[in-house]
Amino acid sequence: MNQFLCSNQSLQPPVAAPRRSGYGLRMVPRVVRFRLMTLMVVAAAVGFANFDAVGQNPNSIIHSKHNLSISSPGSVHATIESDVCIFCHTPHTATGDGPLWNHGLSAATYTPYSSATLKAVVGQPTGASRLCLSCHDGTVALGMVNSRVGVMPMTASTMPAGANNFGTDLSADHPISFTYDAALVTADGNLRDPNTLVQEVRLDQTGQLQCTSCHDPHNNQYGKFLVLDNTASALCLSCHTMSAWAASSHAASTKPLPADLLSPAAPRNGVAPEGVSAKFSTVASAGCAGCHVPHAAGTRQELMRFSTPERNCLPCHNAAGPGQNVAADFNKLSAHPILVDEQSHRAQEDPINPPTRHVTCADCHNPHASSSAIGSQARVSGALTATVGVSLGGSVVRSITRESELCYRCHGDSERRGPARVPRQQVETNTRREFMPGNTSFHPVEGVGKNLNAPSLILPLTASSQMTCSDCHNNDQGPANGGTGTKGPHGSAFVPLLERRLLLTDGTPYNPANFALCYKCHSSSVVDSELATSWSGHRKHIEDYRAACTTCHDSHAATQPHLINFNTTYVQPLNGTLRYDSAGLNHGVCTLTCHDGTGQNQPHNARRY
Repeated sequence: MNQFLCSNQSLQPPVAAPRRSGYGLRMVPRVVRFRLMTLMVVAAAVGFANFDAVGQNPNSIIHSKHNLSISSPGSVHATIESDVCIFCHTPHTATGDGPLWNHGLSAATYTPYSSATLKAVVGQPTGASRLCLSCHDGTVALGMVNSRVGVMPMTASTMPAGANNFGTDLSADHPISFTYDAALVTADGNLRDPNTLVQEVRLDQTGQLQCTSCHDPHNNQYGKFLVLDNTASALCLSCHTMSAWAASSHAASTKPLPADLLSPAAPRNGVAPEGVSAKFSTVASAGCAGCHVPHAAGTRQELMRFSTPERNCLPCHNAAGPGQNVAADFNKLSAHPILVDEQSHRAQEDPINPPTRHVTCADCHNPHASSSAIGSQARVSGALTATVGVSLGGSVVRSITRESELCYRCHGDSERRGPARVPRQQVETNTRREFMPGNTSFHPVEGVGKNLNAPSLILPLTASSQMTCSDCHNNDQGPANGGTGTKGPHGSAFVPLLERRLLLTDGTPYNPANFALCYKCHSSSVVDSELATSWSGHRKHIEDYRAACTTCHDSHAATQPHLINFNTTYVQPLNGTLRYDSAGLNHGVCTLTCHDGTGQNQPHNARRY
């Protein structure tokens, strides 16, 4: 009779609670009790003829690891016992902890999953989850059942160490035994209404999500005893909903998964759990599983596969992976230091001043929304979709609308943004404040520039054009510089993360290649000339005095016209005065002493150019 009950169709009865002595079949819900009793009567009438049909089904419990009898296909099984169902169920002398429950329960106290963003209340395992843990926490003998005297002999006394032995620390596992109701959906914002869950995903009779919401212990049709096929994260998305996911690259890419993800991930009890299922051949088919694991997560709060944050991204985003190869960029002379920072990005952290300053991929990219869409001045690129930033006014925005808002998050009001790379007459390291349209002069990131006469601009650029941060800060081998590398400020051979070379020091004989970044937009032939259409003093300064562009000009903004903000390494006051005054179109007056790159002292006493 016990064997007859173990068909490939799970009854999945809700678990009765709380426990009392003498429950037996009486405490099973009426409809389930009726089904169980009917099965018992039919079994008595027809014997075990139908069990042969069950045995022919390759997905039934008989052919799975949950068959712990001597006939088990697994390495862990009984050495004598031939009954299949007895390890969990019995028609008589049940413990009362569940539907005809037979296995001894654990007395362990567990460490439940927790997260700063978790809205559910997760306590000790209850209901069906507690029943599952009677084997899977590794503290109870596998052969300890209520209907046998003593412990049945097994090839392993308890669940062997490894992916299936969860232990008592469940903080790296998907939360269980919490109430999933409309209040939780409202509080979380990324969960489906429990009344709309697919029929395979079931809550227990108290409305709690349990192990059996995702796993059917009697049916291994989809592998790992899942209740439905999880291709393209169908099981995950039956509860979790993210508005931008369907259009994201991670949800749509048909590129093959890297072999690195098919191997074991983070260790549990000294043994690594399984990698991504081999049946998921593409990024899209793996879906959430490409980055997340429901058990034994390396990054616990986010249930990420690996413990080091960037280790979750680089298997796909390296030379051998299907995504954009950014791995090499992070090893360049100037790079965002993700490889030296193991601090995880936290969704609820202060985006401007987190407890520990860090930079991770998730600080700039939202993996649930990122796509290959092309951006513009008015709309951020798909790679930066739905990321957190800071507005020009200094307030936190949860989904940026301009690229600069992302940059201001770390390079604006951060208390640990670092010193200026070039010593200036007026020091300002807050980039957000530098680009305020009310400043005297600025590169046109947040608005059209104030200098309507810009004869050196290379068409199609005009005095009314605007730009983005990544027009200057970008990969030196990227497409904007004629290369085949990736876009974005991941890394560059030129400090500080510049797309092209920009010499920051004086004294080097003039070579246009040293100022290639400036000449990306400004014509070198116009700048290095004495034409009346431009300022005639450029040639003298950059050729005769061997001055760098940055000796006079601040690349971001200045409190004086024409981005004039002197580098005080070379430019000093003259008789206590250091200043520049505009003297009309293409003319200015300087009062200063310049220690130029030729080693000469060049006093400028109200010199007009």
